[in-house]
Amino acid sequence: MATLEASQAVQLDQHFEINFQSETHRLYKQKLEEVSKLQDSCSNAIARQRKKLKDTVDEMNAIDGIQESIKGRPNVFFEMESFLPKKNGLYLSLVLGNVNVTLLNKHSKFAYKDEYEKFKLVLTVLLLFFSFTCRFVFSYRALDALFNFLLVWYYCTLTIRESILISNGSRIKGWWVFHHYVFCFLSGVMLTWPEGILYQMFRNQFLTYCLYQSFVQFLQYYYQSGCLYRLRALGESHNMDLTVEGFQSWMWRGLTFLLPFLFFGHFWQLYNGLTLFRMAQLPECKEWQVFMCGCSYLVLFMGNFSTTLGVVYHKYIHNQDKSKSL
Repeated sequence: MATLEASQAVQLDQHFEINFQSETHRLYKQKLEEVSKLQDSCSNAIARQRKKLKDTVDEMNAIDGIQESIKGRPNVFFEMESFLPKKNGLYLSLVLGNVNVTLLNKHSKFAYKDEYEKFKLVLTVLLLFFSFTCRFVFSYRALDALFNFLLVWYYCTLTIRESILISNGSRIKGWWVFHHYVFCFLSGVMLTWPEGILYQMFRNQFLTYCLYQSFVQFLQYYYQSGCLYRLRALGESHNMDLTVEGFQSWMWRGLTFLLPFLFFGHFWQLYNGLTLFRMAQLPECKEWQVFMCGCSYLVLFMGNFSTTLGVVYHKYIHNQDKSKSL
């Protein structure tokens, strides 16, 4: 009897053990299936995130392209507007009235710009020889007056032609246009300055400055025209960009050697202004032209110096940011 009970107990234990193992195996398979599902879920989530990341990169590239396109839109609109009739500005309206000065094809625009550049070159050379003659060959007030009249006519003509070119798409920094008005005014005042002791005191300094200025303008025209030609060939310059008497950002490559000549000319303008202000304090000074010419030279110095320095500083900061990004 005892043996039978022991046998039944062993069988019962074995039955419980088998049931426990079956339950454990079932739980193991259940957990394994859950792990497999979690693995599949994680794999699918990673695949989805990778696809979204790829789509995000594509979207960012598309956004960059759109931003570049937006940046280029003002230039496109500017180009389109240059072929449409435009209302004349105040200066052109005063000089020419309501005459339409918009040239309707690229050939006409470029031909007018080219003629403007040739006009500047011819007059610059003429003024160079004229100032040399007045300074070192002949010393006649009538010849000086003719020289100043030529300066007035030259700068008046430049302002009119530049206004027409701006209406046809040329991009000229505002100061380089305005400083021609100041030069025109200065030359007009010099033309009315009567013969006298003070005029003779300033005459040689003025003519020497004009000689140097014409020389620098000739250098600028010669090198700027070559630089513009190369930039246009590379597609980095607008067809209607002009040579100027100052320094602009597009001149940074290859024309920085002109900066010492320009800054020397700017400080010569300051020297002329200070000389005239000292002359205006002399007891024998009765002419109003002395003070007005001094003010004009001071305005020219401040405008030219600050504009040129601003271009140099802006380019320096741009190069610093570019080197940091690399």
